Amino acid sequence: MDVVSSHKRHFLSSSSSSPPRTAMAYDCEKHCKKKRKKLVKLIGTILCIFIFLVLLTILIVWAVLRPTKPTFYLQDVTVYAFNATVPSFLTSNFLLTVSARNPNRRIGIYYDDLHVYAIYRNQQITLRTIIPRFYQGHKDVNVWSPFVSGTAVPVAPFISSALNQDRDAGALMLLVKIDGKVRWKVGSFITGRYQFHANCPVVINFGAYPATGDGSIVQYNVKYQVVQRCDVSV
Repeated sequence: MDVVSSHKRHFLSSSSSSPPRTAMAYDCEKHCKKKRKKLVKLIGTILCIFIFLVLLTILIVWAVLRPTKPTFYLQDVTVYAFNATVPSFLTSNFLLTVSARNPNRRIGIYYDDLHVYAIYRNQQITLRTIIPRFYQGHKDVNVWSPFVSGTAVPVAPFISSALNQDRDAGALMLLVKIDGKVRWKVGSFITGRYQFHANCPVVINFGAYPATGDGSIVQYNVKYQVVQRCDVSV
């Protein structure tokens, strides 16, 4: 009887000393969470280092290659219409020849969403003409001939007197603007988009031109050679 009692006491003491199953599962889950946190932290650190190295490489390549802004020229202007038959309304129609050169040896240029328009006396007098998207390789030269025009565009009242002054002076000053976005291509890497602006001031010397009933101040259907370098900003 005493032997049986001692066995029972030994069994009960052994059972009470072993941890419950729920406590063991909790400890295991806690340990697994810690391991997952360490793994996520390690992966995040590796990704940050990788991104930093990639950006540093791009910066070094960019600094070594030193990209140069493209060169734009307004070659000539053909005038098909420029008159104010109705006061404070101006009608104009020009055919432009514009050339662009990429001076970089190792960098290509993507031109996106280029728009060309004309300004007279600080007022836009034509609609925006779109130049189709294109890629310009190393040292390449591209030439376009866009039409820019505006029919009965409302202008300030002083424009009529300015037109008469220009006719008397025998010269007309316009500002041709090209706005859009560009991307640089270095090897297989292409940058994001950058704002692009080109301002092309041009003086059209047409000489003495008599006043006519249609309000024109220059002779139509005449190509005026200008070859004016544009001021480019990126």
